[in-house]
Amino acid sequence: MTIQARERLILALDVPHDRGNPDRFIEPVDATNLVNELDELISVVKIGWPLYMAGGNEVVQEMVKRKKKVFLDLKFGDIGEAVKRVVQVAAGQGVSFLTVNTGFSTVAQAVQARGNSSLKILAVTVLTSLDQSDLLDNMGTTQPVDEIVLRKTARAIDVGCDGIIASGREAQMIRQRVKTDFLIITPGIRPAGVAHHDQKRVATPTDAIGSGADYLVVGRPITQADNPRQATVDILAEMQRAFDSRQ
Repeated sequence: MTIQARERLILALDVPHDRGNPDRFIEPVDATNLVNELDELISVVKIGWPLYMAGGNEVVQEMVKRKKKVFLDLKFGDIGEAVKRVVQVAAGQGVSFLTVNTGFSTVAQAVQARGNSSLKILAVTVLTSLDQSDLLDNMGTTQPVDEIVLRKTARAIDVGCDGIIASGREAQMIRQRVKTDFLIITPGIRPAGVAHHDQKRVATPTDAIGSGADYLVVGRPITQADNPRQATVDILAEMQRAFDSRQ
């Protein structure tokens, strides 16, 4: 079956939308207006902390009502019981994807808590905003990024996760080691010529998909484009070519 790019683009609604004022707080109306503009072009939207803090569960419910799959990217990292309850609430609200960024004993509880719902639990490997020097500075480790990503991927599989969050730079080595139904969700996507902003381990849509990524998370290349609709059309076209070449 042919993969449809429209079903594999995750639009990040939680990043700045105002090209002229990138520090302006994101409001639910920004997300609603953008979804209205791009409606038939997108089927999955990402809601992270900035937008969630502005709109809470109401913005989640609004996107579900609009028949969008919701990727709730709050990277939950609390104690096991708290994470279990959050997962149960998210599953009951119709969320499709949820990130967990904590010890794998807690991740295992998150997987169990989703029950028979279709909610997919995703483990975070290494944020695409970090590079090797950041790992040394923030975590005191000299272990290579690749090794950390592979170790976390293996543990995610062990505890029953549906997939992981990883950069396009690591997608190929991950895909060589995991089954095709284990999802690789790749943020830090930047079409050629687009500014990297705060992302360090970036990849183009073509490179990420060619390396094995299943879903691409795209934010500012769309939200801060002069013409967000045209930017989305262009990214989808590049994604579709890459998916077609991979099959």
